[in-house]
This record gives sequence, structure tokens and C-alpha cells, in this order.
Amino acid sequence: MKQILQNKFLLLLIISITWGSSFILIKKTLPVFDPYQIGAFRAGLSGLLLAFIGFPALRRMKKKDIFWIALSGLFGNFLVVFIFPFAQREVSSSLAGIINALDPIFTLILGALLFGIRSKIIQYLGAVIGFAGALILVYTSGSESSDSHYFYIVLLIIGAALYAISALIVEKKLTHIKSSELASSIYSIWMIPSLIILGFSGFFTEIDYSQPATLESLGYLVFLTVVSTTLVMFLFFKLVQDTSAVFVSSISLLIPVIAVFWGILDGEKFTLWYALGGILVLIGVYFIRDEQEKAEKPSE
Repeated sequence: MKQILQNKFLLLLIISITWGSSFILIKKTLPVFDPYQIGAFRAGLSGLLLAFIGFPALRRMKKKDIFWIALSGLFGNFLVVFIFPFAQREVSSSLAGIINALDPIFTLILGALLFGIRSKIIQYLGAVIGFAGALILVYTSGSESSDSHYFYIVLLIIGAALYAISALIVEKKLTHIKSSELASSIYSIWMIPSLIILGFSGFFTEIDYSQPATLESLGYLVFLTVVSTTLVMFLFFKLVQDTSAVFVSSISLLIPVIAVFWGILDGEKFTLWYALGGILVLIGVYFIRDEQEKAEKPSE
């Protein structure tokens, strides 16, 4: 285990596979559970599992820090756990994984608009290329079904933007807080509203857990929560601490590949237009992170 934790490339692969698989896991839970139940279960159980770290940490923090932690969690850990299953009722898991890769592009754009972060021209070119890919995905996916399909695609794009806002808040307001305490505090804060939503969602009263299909979906949901949301989070923060933000950003390039792989295995339709749009998104992300990497290298 120690060798695994010390191997940054193996950690990167484990995190990418786990998070890239989360979209197919969400798909597997949707036949039984609705998006409110899925999101509330994930956020609520994660909060329960991490409360032993989160609540003591919150008691030691300043009110200003707690405000920013709550805001970051609202965007990046609470709203999105409802948005993605809601959208995936109409959008394939592979396409959801590709759109999720827009996160670094939104980080670049919103960082400039909200926090005045300056970037290079080639990075903005990467953002344009990435958004061109996203437009292809929106147009080609929506043209295959009703107009309401566009709404779900746009909803996923909003989800990627919320992830970016959350990351920017952490970067600009919360870097002085230990990463494990930060993550645990976020889930602890949003645990209570999540459990309230779960209680009113019919999760405990309206679902027949004696059915094999229900138990199978529950197993996917527990795995999604305990492994993808909670345990892998600690590996992610260890990777951040041991390497650099640029190295970790490679995850955004690998997650769509894993999501598409699982989608194809599950029989999802994957067109050439999807491939073109996805490639453009990944090229845009690569341009952004490649310039960040060059900027971080010390001059000789």
C-alpha cells in the first residue's frame, strides 16, 4: 500500500479510473433512484463518513473561512451531485464525461472574469477550441432527439462551470487550510441539508429493497459514494500535495476517456461528431494546462 501511495502515476491512474467510472455508475443507479435521492445520498453519506474530521475542524476555523468553505461546497460538492444524475436521465454517461472536461476551461475564463487572473493568449485560444467542441456536442446530441435535450446538455455545462467556481474559491480564499480538513468540512456542512432532502425524497419509505434490481442499484450508489466521492478524495489531495496542480490537472484529460470506454461497453451510441467534439475539448484543455506547466517551470 505504501508503494502505491508513493507512486504518483499509479495514483493518477486510480483516481482517473474511479472518477471516470462515476458517470456509468450514476447511469446504473437511475433505473431505481431519482436524481434527488442519488445526490442527497452521496452528499449525506459522505458527510457522515467525514464528520469526525469535519466538525472538529470547523470549530477551530474563523467565521470568514467557514463562509468560503460553505460557498465552495455549495457549488462544487452539493449542487453538482444533483445536476449530473438529473441530466443523465437524458444524456449518455460517455457524453457527460466529455462535457465534464470543460472544467479547466471554465476555470481559466471565470478566473479572469471573477478574480482578474491573467493568462496567455494560447490559453484563451485553448478555451475557444474547447468551447467549439462543446458547441458541436450540444448541436449534434440535441439534433437526435427533442429540443428539451439541449436543456440537459446545457445543464451539464453549468455543472462543469460550478466545479470551476468551487476550485477558484479554494485557490483564492482557502489555501491556508489543510486539504483533508477542507474537504471534510465541506461535506460536513452540507450533510444536514442533504439528509433532510433524502428523508423527504422517499428513499426510506417508497422503495422496495427486497428486489434484486434495487439492491444492485443500491450497491452501485454505495460504491459511487464511499469510493468515488469519499476514499478517492483523500488520494486526490495526497496527489495534489505530493506533485503539482498541473500534474493533477491531467485527470481532466483522462476522465473523458474512461467515461467513453464504459459507455461504449454499455452499448451507448458514440458518433463521429461526439469524437470530434470531445477531441476539440481535450485539445483546448491541453493548451491550457501545457502553458500552465511551462509557467511553473523555474528558469535555468
